[in-house]
Amino acid sequence: MEIQEERKPKSLLKKTILYFKKNGAKKGFKKIHNKFFRLETVSYEKWQKGALPSAHELERQRREAASWKAEAAGQGKEESAGRYPLFSIVVPMYRTPPEYLEALVLSVRAQTYDHWELCLADGSETPCSACFGGKEEDERIRYRFLEGNQGIAGNTNAALSMAVGDFIVLADHDDLLSPDALYCLARAIRADGTADVLYSDEDKTDKNGKKFYDPHFKPDFNEDLLRSLNYICHLLAVRRSLAAEAGGFRADYDGAQDYDFVFRCTERARRIVHIPRILYHWRCHGASTAENPESKRYAFEAGKRALEDHYARLGIEARVAHGQKPGMYITQYARPYDPLVSVIIPNKDHTADLDRTIRSVTACTSYPKLEWVIVENNSVCSETFSYYESLAREFANVRVITWKGEFNYAAINNFGVSQASGEYLWFLNNDLEMITDDCVDGLLNPCMRPEIGIVGARLYYGDNTVQHAGVIVGLGGVAGHAFVGQPRFDCGYMAKDWCTQRLSAVTAACLMMRRRVFEEIGGFSEELAVAFNDVDLCLKAGRAGYGVLYNAQVEAYHYESKTRGLEDTPKKVARFNGEMDLFKEKWQKELQAGDPYYNVNLTLARNDFTLRNPYEIDYEQRVK
Repeated sequence: MEIQEERKPKSLLKKTILYFKKNGAKKGFKKIHNKFFRLETVSYEKWQKGALPSAHELERQRREAASWKAEAAGQGKEESAGRYPLFSIVVPMYRTPPEYLEALVLSVRAQTYDHWELCLADGSETPCSACFGGKEEDERIRYRFLEGNQGIAGNTNAALSMAVGDFIVLADHDDLLSPDALYCLARAIRADGTADVLYSDEDKTDKNGKKFYDPHFKPDFNEDLLRSLNYICHLLAVRRSLAAEAGGFRADYDGAQDYDFVFRCTERARRIVHIPRILYHWRCHGASTAENPESKRYAFEAGKRALEDHYARLGIEARVAHGQKPGMYITQYARPYDPLVSVIIPNKDHTADLDRTIRSVTACTSYPKLEWVIVENNSVCSETFSYYESLAREFANVRVITWKGEFNYAAINNFGVSQASGEYLWFLNNDLEMITDDCVDGLLNPCMRPEIGIVGARLYYGDNTVQHAGVIVGLGGVAGHAFVGQPRFDCGYMAKDWCTQRLSAVTAACLMMRRRVFEEIGGFSEELAVAFNDVDLCLKAGRAGYGVLYNAQVEAYHYESKTRGLEDTPKKVARFNGEMDLFKEKWQKELQAGDPYYNVNLTLARNDFTLRNPYEIDYEQRVK
């Protein structure tokens, strides 16, 4: 169950009018400008022309698959399953339009990897003869007419009971597989015999199956994103033994039975593999969830229960609420106890900004155990020191300590930590204004999860555009913030802006982490005095095995760089370039591998998740 989009009008004019009515003239004209004047963007049509496998490539795949078959001959069953797996494509049917089923079957028959079986379980009132009558028999296609409709889960389980393959592949009765879908799955399984769950990117197709649009390019497995919405969807393949262990599909979750199933499988999987390639086409028509969210509103309640059950199985105490759009969910984690949190804020003059930061936090939380550590760094205004004195008189939990060296953001924060007492560290810039109630809960509670090392927030400029929605490693050649400049109330590509999720890094302008993790990884790297030290900190935490979480529900305004100023002098530019080179050298392997929470098919030249020029991407990168 993917995040749902509103049903598309039939014409561009109607679509434009509807957008203006819903979003107003300002956003409407901006949408038109972005669509027609940002000429550097790559259209999906252009992307397809460069990215889809050629006839020559498809023929090469057939030859390679034939060599795998020959290699598997004479091998034992277990070894053969890892080198030449049999795929059981499981399809529940109910009142399937014959032309849709025929298109699905043809897309399966067109696979370059031919070691498959198609298991069709039909719960319709009368048997379906589509794709069989008048056509050559294909013993790989197995059809069972059920005695009555058993619902989505029941019909799927009936199809699953027919399967004898090594892996099951889930498909809807009206959708299409790309011709290289099974080849890409088999190749990934051959590369890693521990792969238990595999999924790919996908797009949508119109009711005629001729036009393709709305590509969904996904990250590698991201459990926290999955807890925000079912981003996995299709194409999904699961080792059949694991599917049996998970218990198949449950009728209590009809409408979100796939979401429930994905949780139970990924909880048990040894390895989950993402193939960054469009291998599935989701057909959109009036009755489909992909096109019309109102057609299955009950599914969103079932999805909420599936997520609650997931937490219960893992022993995680949490409350689940519906998110901003249908199919999205918000998790509020319980806090086992109240640790001391040290709020560390470097400051040079700008007392009005600092005061706003402190008072916005105190207004947004009633958390009882905060200490404030203000790190004074070369202020020149006498009023600043008078302010510090008044602040200490007003708040017993505020301390001002002095860093006498030149500005070095990493060193100043390390010094602040050395003087702090908290079990948790909350790094804040002095130009933040928190606007989320219970902001400490939103950062601290998920940070207390043992697998999480760092939690960041969603930040805005003063004009209500996005300043930070997570960091993408490799963006702009090094690292950059996602969705910069996007309107605050836009949800971003595939709702990523609004979804709590794992990322490679978040900004230290508002970042919380466990002190133990901070000390384990050596704190901030002081050779990165100003630039990229927060990204470096996050990558070190990730290398040590801790997750970095972007909590989209914690929001603040960030009036960026007010204290330090801009990179507008030759000295500052030289320092920035030097630090950029240091970062690139230190994290060369990670930059070459690509950010696992991004996608190779998306551009690194822009921060809005638009498409990358397909001719820049090697086919090998997309099939791994």
